[in-house]
Amino acid sequence: MIYFYVGIGGMIGASLRFLIGEWLKNPDQWFPYSTLTVNLTGSFILAWFTMGIVEKFSLSQKWKTALGTGLVGSYTTFSTLSMDSISLYERGDVILSLLYIAISIFGGLAFSMLGFTLGKRRAS
Repeated sequence: MIYFYVGIGGMIGASLRFLIGEWLKNPDQWFPYSTLTVNLTGSFILAWFTMGIVEKFSLSQKWKTALGTGLVGSYTTFSTLSMDSISLYERGDVILSLLYIAISIFGGLAFSMLGFTLGKRRAS
């Protein structure tokens, strides 16, 4: 039964990822804003869900998995981050590629910390 919950979460997360890609289609021609947006917000959401929702409401393992693995896991995308970085590098934008990688990593950590802090505060 847990597969069903993960599938539903995955369907929602993948759909949200697609919608953000469509919304940021034009700016993405110069820089991968949609991937950066979903990865940063996904870092925040996973930490916030974990601390603010899962802990406060003592959700079952199937809901933790559905939200974390299904929803957020299908929403965020490391493979696209990797391909976008290589594409920027290949077109000669080495500095932009390195900047994108740095923003993705350190921004993801910062957004996770923010989500963790806000979630922990909410759970209290």
